[in-house]
Amino acid sequence: MDSMTIIAIASIITAGLTIAIGSIGPALGEGRAVATALSSLAQQPDSAATITRTLFVGLAMIESIAIYCFVVSMILLFANPFWNHVIALAAGK
Repeated sequence: MDSMTIIAIASIITAGLTIAIGSIGPALGEGRAVATALSSLAQQPDSAATITRTLFVGLAMIESIAIYCFVVSMILLFANPFWNHVIALAAGK
């Protein structure tokens, strides 16, 4: 196996793991945040506007983690800097 194939396989496996692990945490966090917000709304319905606004800001922060994982996996698949390094080494030989 040449080095390009090894880098391609490692990039694909790492991108898959990044998406898999990187989406589990935000999904659990969003579920817990929504459950806590609904519990708070049931206890204090007068504070619905404040709780809802804070919930949406928190959900946006949590979702950004999943988006960062997606960006990292796309970089590994389509703009991998290691491929340029190997191509430069191969051209130098």
